[in-house]
Amino acid sequence: MLAGLVEDMNLGRNMYSGKRVLVTGASSGIGLAVAETFASNGASVALNYLPSDDRGRSEVSRLGADGLTVFSAQGDVSCARDAEQMVSQAIETLGGLDFLVNNAGTALTDTPIPNAQMDQLTEEFWSGILSTNLIAPFRCTKAAAAALRKSHGAVVNTASVGGLDMVGSSMAYGASKAGLINLTKNLARGLAPDVRVNAVAPGLVETTWTQSWPEERKRALIDRSILRRACTAQDIADVIIFLCVGARMITGQTIVVDGGLSLGG
Repeated sequence: MLAGLVEDMNLGRNMYSGKRVLVTGASSGIGLAVAETFASNGASVALNYLPSDDRGRSEVSRLGADGLTVFSAQGDVSCARDAEQMVSQAIETLGGLDFLVNNAGTALTDTPIPNAQMDQLTEEFWSGILSTNLIAPFRCTKAAAAALRKSHGAVVNTASVGGLDMVGSSMAYGASKAGLINLTKNLARGLAPDVRVNAVAPGLVETTWTQSWPEERKRALIDRSILRRACTAQDIADVIIFLCVGARMITGQTIVVDGGLSLGG
């Protein structure tokens, strides 16, 4: 009986053995949780981060020192050439690609911009939001399409409840995530039947980005959540990994992971 239990534990540690994964925006938060979970279970992971982000280099070193197969995949996905080159290099390094997680995103603001304050939403602000949150997932998916078709793989995009019927950090942010939800459906149509494409829509998540938010703002969101807590990065990562690995008849869908925030009063 004990031998069987040990065998099951060993299988668990290697349940994604041989899988090749690229995670964008993975130096911290949700992306890092996805990368570390996959790698801890036997997958080979390309961890994308901005060239200027020292956290990415540190995490690749840390995970490698733990005996995990994690590669650096530097590149700014908001730039077309960087995104294409990064994806191509990651696929070459991994020897193919099974799962692409388009997690990189930005709000470009530490505090919410009310919808009435449209003067703050400059052309540069809109361009930065859309290039990272909406166009970058398309760029990366397009660059990875041939490898994903070959492996009959999957794509998961990180959207937001701000792209549904809730107010996000700004009008531009909400529009970018609503566009990503629509893009997810059309990528699913375009890559079928070989590749599945889905998205997750997180609510309030405890990450380095939300650490600086006023406590009253976070408390108000938690009080609206029917599960009465914020999500962790791992909560979101678990659903992303499920959509990659275990949801073979789910495509074109956006799964809300918000602890019931969007159901609250």
